[in-house]
Amino acid sequence: MTELVIDAQELEKVYQMGTVEVRALNGVSFQVQRGEVVAIMGPSGSGKSTLMNILGCLDRPTGGEYVLDGVKVSQMRDDELARTRNQKVGFVFQSFNLLPRSTALTNVELPLRYAGVNGERKQRARQALELVGLGDRVDHKPTELSGGQQQRVAIARALVNDPAIIMADEPTGALDTKTGAEIMQLLLDLNAQRGTTIILVTHDPKIAEQAQRTIRLRDGEIELN
Repeated sequence: MTELVIDAQELEKVYQMGTVEVRALNGVSFQVQRGEVVAIMGPSGSGKSTLMNILGCLDRPTGGEYVLDGVKVSQMRDDELARTRNQKVGFVFQSFNLLPRSTALTNVELPLRYAGVNGERKQRARQALELVGLGDRVDHKPTELSGGQQQRVAIARALVNDPAIIMADEPTGALDTKTGAEIMQLLLDLNAQRGTTIILVTHDPKIAEQAQRTIRLRDGEIELN
C-alpha cells in the first residue's frame, strides 16, 4: 500500500488588503505519495509561493485541510507549527541561506540544535555532509565554498533531521547551468537512494520535466491538463 506524505484538500488562502480580499489559493487539492518528486510551477501571482509556505508549515491556510506525514497541521498554533516544520520539513532555497560566519558543519547542525539533539549532533551533521560529497569541507565557511558547494551544504542541512519532505525553492536559480545540473542530479540521487520525497518549486521547465509529475497553478487554482 502506497503511503501518503501530503494530503491537501480544498486549501484556501485569503489575504485582507484593507477593504479588499485577495484570494491567493482557491480550493487547491492534491496528494503526494512518499518517495515522489513533484514540481510546482506557475507564473508570478499564481499562488505558488503561498502554497509552498503552507506545505512547508511556514503559514496555515484560511480554509481546507492539510495533513503532512499523518499530522493535521491546518489549525496548529504557531509553536506547534514551528515544531512540525523542524521535524517534518527540510528547506533548500535559491539563496542558500547559510550563516556566513559559521562552518559547514555548524550550519548543518542547526536543525538538530533546534530539535534539542545534543550527543550525536556533530556526527549526524558530518554524515549529512559526507552524503552530499562535502566530507572534506566540514570546517569551511560559506565564503570559502563555491555556489554549488554552498547549495550542497544547504541540502545536507535539509536532510539532517530525516524530514518527511524536502521543499526546494528554485534550488538551481543562483547557479550556472553545469552546477545547477549537478545539484539537480544530487536531489534526484537522494530520492532514488533514500526515498526522500522532494517538492520542487520552479519557473524552469527543464527542472520541472525531471520531476515525476508537475502541479501547475494559475490564479490560485490547479490547472487541469
